[in-house]
Amino acid sequence: MSESRTIVSFRDVAFEVAGVRILEGVNLSVARGETLVLLGESGCGKTTTLKLINRLIEPTEGEVLVNGGSTMAVDAVELRRGIGYVLQEGGLFPHMTAAENVGLPLRLAGRDRALIEGRVAEMLELVGLDPERFAARFPHELSGGQRQRLGVARALVADPDLLLLDEPFGALDALTRAALQQEFARIVRELGKTVVFVTHDLHEAMLLGSRIALMDKGRVVFLGTPEEFAASPLPLARAYLETVAL
Repeated sequence: MSESRTIVSFRDVAFEVAGVRILEGVNLSVARGETLVLLGESGCGKTTTLKLINRLIEPTEGEVLVNGGSTMAVDAVELRRGIGYVLQEGGLFPHMTAAENVGLPLRLAGRDRALIEGRVAEMLELVGLDPERFAARFPHELSGGQRQRLGVARALVADPDLLLLDEPFGALDALTRAALQQEFARIVRELGKTVVFVTHDLHEAMLLGSRIALMDKGRVVFLGTPEEFAASPLPLARAYLETVAL
């Protein structure tokens, strides 16, 4: 993968807490415009890997680069302003309306009020929430799927190159989850964003991923396309494939 096309790089990255090794020897590159899925069971290190990208945590060893520069060489707040981040339930502030939640990154950046209002309306439309119906609602007045759509809208509002998503659809019912997976795939395709997406769900990984990084015990044990994953002889990959009808 050429350096000019690489937006995220992990170079021999390790991370430990109180002497316990969480990640070991992680080497990854994420190309501009692709969706890399970090797949694995709880405790394998995938969320830790994600948090290293926007410097919510810092590597114990090795180096993480975003847009060619080390994450340790720039201000953490400035780094995060260029990265969209979506959690389960969207990470919304309960005392803010939908519009206020979505517009928060722009307010923090000191953008003009009229610009913020226009951009918020645009993002609500993009994720399928009519601004006239939903802008003034609070998170508790929305369904789980609607809250998750808001989280995606907020992540996109500042037009970041890079989106990080940590099991964003994991708490939703099957029908809502399937609908949002399709909607998210459409949005990413239309906007050409680069995405790192954490999941433990193989179906989701195969549906959304350009490539899949399978993690086990803090290491990347497979990296390839969904088609390559389906053909992999790796025992852990075969165990995943046996759990779903592809």
